[in-house]
Amino acid sequence: MRRTSAWVGWVLCLCTYLSASAQDYPDEDEIILDLFREDGTKPEPRAVPTAEFLKCNKAAWRVHGQYLVVLRQGTHGSHVQRTIRRLRAKAARRGQLLEILHTYSAALHGFMVKMSSDVLHLALKLPQVHYIEEDSSIFAQSAPWNLQRLLQPHGGSSENGTYRPPNDGGMALVYLLDGSVQSSHREIEGRVLITDFNSVPEEDGVRVHRQASQCDSHGTHIAGVVSGSDSGVARGAGVNLVRVLNCQGKGTVSGALAGLEYIQSTLLARPVDAVVVLLPFSGGFSRSLNAACRDMVAKGAVVIASAGNYRDDACLYSPASEPEVITVGAVNSVDQLMSQGAGGHQLRPLHRSSGTSQAAAHAAGIAAVILSSNQNVSPVQVMQMMLHYSISHTINFLSLPDSHRLISPNLVAAMPPANSANEELLCRSVWSKRSGVTSSDQAVSRCRLGEEMMSCSSSTPDGVHAGETISESSGQMECVAFNALGGKGVYAVARCCVIGGLQCQVHASPECVATQHHLTGCTLWSAAGISADSRPHGSDRRRRVGSSGATSHAVCCHAPSLECHLLEKISADKDQVEVSCPSGWTLTDCSAVSPGSVVLAPVAKGNSCHVGSASGAGGSAGVAVCCRVRQPEQRRASPHP
Repeated sequence: MRRTSAWVGWVLCLCTYLSASAQDYPDEDEIILDLFREDGTKPEPRAVPTAEFLKCNKAAWRVHGQYLVVLRQGTHGSHVQRTIRRLRAKAARRGQLLEILHTYSAALHGFMVKMSSDVLHLALKLPQVHYIEEDSSIFAQSAPWNLQRLLQPHGGSSENGTYRPPNDGGMALVYLLDGSVQSSHREIEGRVLITDFNSVPEEDGVRVHRQASQCDSHGTHIAGVVSGSDSGVARGAGVNLVRVLNCQGKGTVSGALAGLEYIQSTLLARPVDAVVVLLPFSGGFSRSLNAACRDMVAKGAVVIASAGNYRDDACLYSPASEPEVITVGAVNSVDQLMSQGAGGHQLRPLHRSSGTSQAAAHAAGIAAVILSSNQNVSPVQVMQMMLHYSISHTINFLSLPDSHRLISPNLVAAMPPANSANEELLCRSVWSKRSGVTSSDQAVSRCRLGEEMMSCSSSTPDGVHAGETISESSGQMECVAFNALGGKGVYAVARCCVIGGLQCQVHASPECVATQHHLTGCTLWSAAGISADSRPHGSDRRRRVGSSGATSHAVCCHAPSLECHLLEKISADKDQVEVSCPSGWTLTDCSAVSPGSVVLAPVAKGNSCHVGSASGAGGSAGVAVCCRVRQPEQRRASPHP
């Protein structure tokens, strides 16, 4: 499996955690010192421990007495075994037993252990332990399917209405983490490999636990959606089943972690260029499971997960809350949400259906087709293409809270056309959570690794804010928005883009210095608050003009054959203005100017810039920066009609 760069971002969802502290028992020192002499290491200091204890945010899903012990970064296999020996010694001294269920050495270094709360108390004190997470349950999410909708927007069906995607996905391999598959079913016979991996909990409330061959149809159904002979989205794609759910559709975080580690070891032994990992289940928020998914993406796999059927914020669940994952929700036959969107960095292409496992399977099939067209595209490029070719603004968002409607993507997944090119500039808006309401509160948004930030803006419900800036943290650009005195909170909105050779820099000045760079966005910050009279200057595409007393930074980008132009539209008598980039051009920045009124929220929606005025008196102007990578056959031209 190829290595690619991957985006590291953080979703603003919190799992309840407890800091643990304890007191050493001096009577165990002799046996512990014997272990130190054996290992050739020093005893741990008697400082207050820093290890965290994490519990699932859904209390009913917790697996009591079973814990994942995760070691610090930089540790290796010998540290895992050493920590296990130390923990056994401490437990034995108190007459306690423990059972090691599994060890991990890929995305995480650590082990899964059954132990009492007394031994947990001791484990939190071990020197190499980063955190301990209580195991929790994960659950299958299911439903029926359809295919024609995938092709309708881009004319992918034949004249007689049969399903004809651009290709059959035959160059891609899909790893399905599910329950069981009836391999003899006519839809998937000969199309699914059932691996020898099996990590499932016992069924609840039964005396005789069923074998995999006796399970229900969830895994068979999902495999059929991916590559079934009649119902499959990517009928040539290979599917490998990794069993992590029992016959009741229930699994554990620890089992899913072991399954992901199995996939990594398999791909290390037999590399595959185009890999999709499908996770059609949902559980409570898990730092460990999210980290393992993030590591899969960093190693080049496209990871797709179910948002869950709980009509709740997907940020509360894993693996849906991991920003690296393509999280897929579902809508019903009248375009109403079956799973709520969520704020922050998660983007959710949604598919028409009545369950999110099945919707995720459709998305996995689309990803397999994209990868089969070009196996060199990265996971972030696959995600951008899926967003770009989705159907927008068809979902009924009335069931969403007001705070979620603005920042949740209104997209239904569709198959890219056969002639879709990888040379097109693709961008998306990444919204932060809304900040607090004090004047010192901030909001932060980030792009994935592999994306470039072409602009940064701030958006408010009342027009009161102090502006925005771009900072750098650990080598990654961050869009930071500032609330102002009297403000009701602010959003940070990063415009994140991909194209070959794209490089962006932030200049602590209102203009781009290098002649080959284009002004693709600009930021403005003022401690006194932002007035709505600052914008890129229409006559100079390399400079921004702003109000006095404000700090302005220019975002300057370069890519082979990149060209950018500025569009401006003024409305004298309306409180809403929309500026759209023409076909073939991509919106990279959305800003506003309104000398006579307060601008509420310049918002980039797809390829359009929407500006609203608080007073309703009109006079607002929308300002859009539109860019494209010019193809050899295209003449150099402005996007103006």
